[in-house]
Amino acid sequence: LQTLQSPSKPRSPLGLQNRKVTDYFPIRRSNRKTKTEIKSEEHKYIDDLIKNSTEEGMQVKHIEGKGRGVFAVKAFKKGDFVVEYHGDLLDLTEAKKREAEYAKDPETGCYMYYFQYQSKTYCVDATKETDRYGRLLNHSKNGNCQTRLHSIDGKPHLILVASRDIKSEEELLYDYGDRSKDSISAHPWLKY
Repeated sequence: LQTLQSPSKPRSPLGLQNRKVTDYFPIRRSNRKTKTEIKSEEHKYIDDLIKNSTEEGMQVKHIEGKGRGVFAVKAFKKGDFVVEYHGDLLDLTEAKKREAEYAKDPETGCYMYYFQYQSKTYCVDATKETDRYGRLLNHSKNGNCQTRLHSIDGKPHLILVASRDIKSEEELLYDYGDRSKDSISAHPWLKY
């Protein structure tokens, strides 16, 4: 009589049937950074530029019939930090007081930028003449820069970033966002 035996797994010579590929090769860890790590590094990089008042890749030129303008002397990629709109950070009450004072002198330009941050209205007053470039960028509805808020230790900073790739020698422009009839009648260039 012949007995039936249940089939069994073939044995490998050294008992290696339950081995995994990682038993032979070390686990390779990705050295790619997560999106969170990349965002954190970008934020810190911009923090450093703002804290050190770094303004590179730009120069001021006189434009006939327009006055001063800021031009790129290097290329900027879409999303790159360009410059901070630097000035005194004011709450709404103080900003309105200053604006009323400035209105008394027709020679004083308006370099006040209002914005919302954490449900509160702030203003960056860049009226005082300085060597900073942000206040000198001109208006265009189709500008190559756009404003963004950047927080450092809970304090908002108004920055301009490239809204598209910008070539060297291009004028840096952004949309002031002022569409009021009074402003447009006083400054017809806001229409464009």
